[in-house]
Amino acid sequence: MMNTKLRRTSSNMEGNPYSFAHGLNRYKIFWVFLSGSVIGFIVETLWCYIRLGFLESRQGLLYGPLTPVYGLGAVLFTITLYRIRHRNSMLIFTASLVMGGTFEYLCSLLQEKIFGTISWEYSDSFLNLHGRTNLMYSVFWGVLGLIFIKHTLPSMTNWIEQLPNRAGVPLTRVLLVLLALNIALSSMAVKRQSLRREGVPATNPVSQWLDSHYTDDYLKKVYPNMQHAQSLHQTEVKS
Repeated sequence: MMNTKLRRTSSNMEGNPYSFAHGLNRYKIFWVFLSGSVIGFIVETLWCYIRLGFLESRQGLLYGPLTPVYGLGAVLFTITLYRIRHRNSMLIFTASLVMGGTFEYLCSLLQEKIFGTISWEYSDSFLNLHGRTNLMYSVFWGVLGLIFIKHTLPSMTNWIEQLPNRAGVPLTRVLLVLLALNIALSSMAVKRQSLRREGVPATNPVSQWLDSHYTDDYLKKVYPNMQHAQSLHQTEVKS
């Protein structure tokens, strides 16, 4: 189903028709995800500096300047909004606002359910939804979606399709393997930290290795805003 939709949309994509990543094939989607993750890391880092006055890690993975939630957002906007890129800006902004807010809510929910952690919490903010998203950040998603579809994606498509066919395919595959390993290791380290905080002992070599290499202090430097969901909820109940 997804491949069919991508093929239909790819025929309308501008760019080099002879490129390995022309249209919305799997190579283009990967590079949009990767580029969006890097751009998201930069945006988050700058926003932190402007708002708080200091630089702080905004990595979403253990290694590299990557914030995957923005990469996934870029893919979501690309697949759903590209076909209406020439329509009224208010329509694109509104669609991005709704999708972005929903996407942020689901990311927070899944992170808590799967890893037992929370990376953002908006319970004290105006018009928030269960503390997982709020009006202000939904508006930010709307602005980001509009800028992305109107300006960023065309430029991104242009430079991605400048990669030669002979180098593009193997480079994509190598980066995909490295990214998959990074995601898997990051997921295991964060999950193990949650179990460690819940008193679950390391009973196998993998858990013991994770405990020794990715300690709480180490993960605190990488994910300074990440909190243990169970501990956070207990604190809220007491207060």
